[in-house]
Amino acid sequence: MTAPDYIQPHDTSAWERVKSSTKTVADYDAHAAQSSSKTTAPVGTPDNPSSEVFTLANLITFCRLILTICFLVLFVNHANRYIALIMYAIAASTDFLDGWVARSTQTVSWLGKIMDPIMDRFLLVTGVLGLMVRGELPVWVPCVLIGRDLWLTAGSIVLQHYRRRPVDVVFIGKVATALLLFGFCGLLLNYPIIDGLRIVRVSWLPGLNHIPAALGIYFVYAGVICSVITGIIYTKQGFEIFRAGREAEKAKKAAE
Repeated sequence: MTAPDYIQPHDTSAWERVKSSTKTVADYDAHAAQSSSKTTAPVGTPDNPSSEVFTLANLITFCRLILTICFLVLFVNHANRYIALIMYAIAASTDFLDGWVARSTQTVSWLGKIMDPIMDRFLLVTGVLGLMVRGELPVWVPCVLIGRDLWLTAGSIVLQHYRRRPVDVVFIGKVATALLLFGFCGLLLNYPIIDGLRIVRVSWLPGLNHIPAALGIYFVYAGVICSVITGIIYTKQGFEIFRAGREAEKAKKAAE
């Protein structure tokens, strides 16, 4: 009996290439060590992730996805605000919980490493869009945050040609994420309301102008500033990698 036409050997190799590329982006060092069989770390640790799918940490990550979707549906449809807030707050708290569970139970997996950063961005984007649709967040905030992510994603695709290893995560990026999540939760709670500081006169900076705003807006502003700084740092590192890669290509062509 022959295999169906849609199951061919080259399909398997193509799938393996996709998995290899994805693992490289998720954690280049761990993937390189596993591929060369040089890793000495126990399986299930951050330096030697397993291929397990059904782990408690991955279940928590999946629950974060469900809670985030439920939050968005409830919030934009003007359902109970506090139920939506609870869902978002729980989803945000699992951002740290799944990683801690994976490390403490030695069940760090490739699926978790790949999905965790994706879910972080999804959680942030969902909070931004929900608040924007409800008119509780200036439009420029999602434009800046989503535009930054699109810019960095495009840059990482270009850099793959010159260096397989992704740019290292910087600490201020983690600070930005924490500030934004905390700020979004504050805006969802819509309490306490602070009188406008009257520092500026523009309408698109509530809380800094004369318009009263929830305390969370100030954490959002701080998070946006940190996000922009992070984007600048990544862009600078990206251009350095790009220039080094182009020079290496020129030197290789000259040697030939």
